[in-house]
Amino acid sequence: MRDESTKQAAQEYLAAKLTEEEQIYEEKHNLATAVARSPLVWKRVKEVIFAQCGEWNAVTQEETLTCKETAIGDLRIWCPGRSKQMTVHYDSKKLLITVKNTGGLEHEKDLILCIEGYQTGSDRDDRDARLMRNELPVNLDMLILGELRVLTGIGRQRNA
Repeated sequence: MRDESTKQAAQEYLAAKLTEEEQIYEEKHNLATAVARSPLVWKRVKEVIFAQCGEWNAVTQEETLTCKETAIGDLRIWCPGRSKQMTVHYDSKKLLITVKNTGGLEHEKDLILCIEGYQTGSDRDDRDARLMRNELPVNLDMLILGELRVLTGIGRQRNA
């Protein structure tokens, strides 16, 4: 009986050790992926913003939204009719994208999006990077659309 208990305890120890080693491996490779692919994530954010502003202006047939990239690489989106603006900043060192929208209510905080690496397939090396907010993956198209709606003053969500 004693030998069986010792054997079981030793197996539990090995399982915990392997789990810890796997966790360290995951964290290391996820961080490396996030660092390596963060410029691609930022490029996608810029593409989505420019595309949605362009589509918005095409529908309204006027320059409702003005979108420019600043000298330091931030994006600024203005809504001239409301004298409001949205700033999107990429911090490559902290792997963060911050969205500041003056069109929102005063109590609304800035959006902080984290760039995170993650495993995409069954192979340990199948990895990609994505945006996360509150520890959940971000639907970038919907997030930007919601922010543009706030910027223009029509509210984050469409009324039913």
